[in-house]
Amino acid sequence: MPELNLDLFILDNNVTSWIFSVLFLIGIYFFRTLITKLILSFLIKLSRQKIDLKSNNYKNIITTMKRVVMLFGIIIAFEDIKFPDIINFEISGINFSTFVKKIIHFIIIISFVNFVNSFVDYFSNYFSTRASKTESKLDDQLIPFATDFLKIFIIIIGILAIIGNIFEVNITALAAGLGVGGIAVAMASKESLENLFGSFTIFLDQPFTVGDIVTIGAITGVVEKVGFRSTRIRTFDKSLVTVPNKKMIDLELDNLGERPVRRCKFNVGITYNTSSEDIKKIVQEIQNAIDNHTMTTKDGKVKFMEFGNSSLDIMVLYYVKSADWDDYINTKENINYIIMEIVRKYNSDFAFPSQSIYIENESNKP
Repeated sequence: MPELNLDLFILDNNVTSWIFSVLFLIGIYFFRTLITKLILSFLIKLSRQKIDLKSNNYKNIITTMKRVVMLFGIIIAFEDIKFPDIINFEISGINFSTFVKKIIHFIIIISFVNFVNSFVDYFSNYFSTRASKTESKLDDQLIPFATDFLKIFIIIIGILAIIGNIFEVNITALAAGLGVGGIAVAMASKESLENLFGSFTIFLDQPFTVGDIVTIGAITGVVEKVGFRSTRIRTFDKSLVTVPNKKMIDLELDNLGERPVRRCKFNVGITYNTSSEDIKKIVQEIQNAIDNHTMTTKDGKVKFMEFGNSSLDIMVLYYVKSADWDDYINTKENINYIIMEIVRKYNSDFAFPSQSIYIENESNKP
């Protein structure tokens, strides 16, 4: 059996280098899952948080981290391997081997950024679940904002790493250049900066928090998220409206969630054939029903107010002891049924727009 000559060169590299590279790459491939779990176990211990191993976010972290480990393994495995001169041609002044390494470094940076962002997403969901169990709404609002901030910061670091390592740009000189051109950039992104400062104002002043019902301009709905640039509001017809943060602090904002009560005011029009005595009884019974209702305050008013074109108008005003929309509409529906029963009880009815037409008989004229 012929002996293997370890000093033999194949494609400008000795056999020893090829064996080491191939064996190392095979080892990384088969042990990448174990290496990934060991790294994550160390990071989890540092964070001192419990991890749900069955969650989709954790699976995404594992997948991304395995890719990063494999890419690092490729770099280490072929670090000492020289490209044969026959294929080590130059591309735009860069030889092929350097070009390939830069591509691999680029993929590693992108994968690592995705890995860190997956980690941020996991802990964001974890802390969001904990925040939902607390009475304060501020943490519900702060966690998504902090998550977006961290992810943008990580992406910026990744871009700087690409510029510095792949394109070999001096980051310090670049930062100095950006300082000189900072005023121009700020002017070009004036509106974005105003929205960013608007988000900080919202967090500091707290005119509302996530979950509050607000009216801003012609929009009324529940605040779902406060981001860097905009606030998302879910209207009662289930539309998702995005409002720039600048408008959220510039326009008049009515925080319905801060109301201790919700007002309900409308007119009940009954027919003109209703007697004054029956009107008095109807008004009094509606007043008693509102005063004795468990969901209303004692500040309700029921008064016969107007002689309408087609009806006798009774004003009904009361306050529901809850800012919740469901409580409001349920109470209003219940009181409407009570009013219908009271009106029908006194043989009256609800009026509707009508006209009386008198036809003159021409035959009766002299």
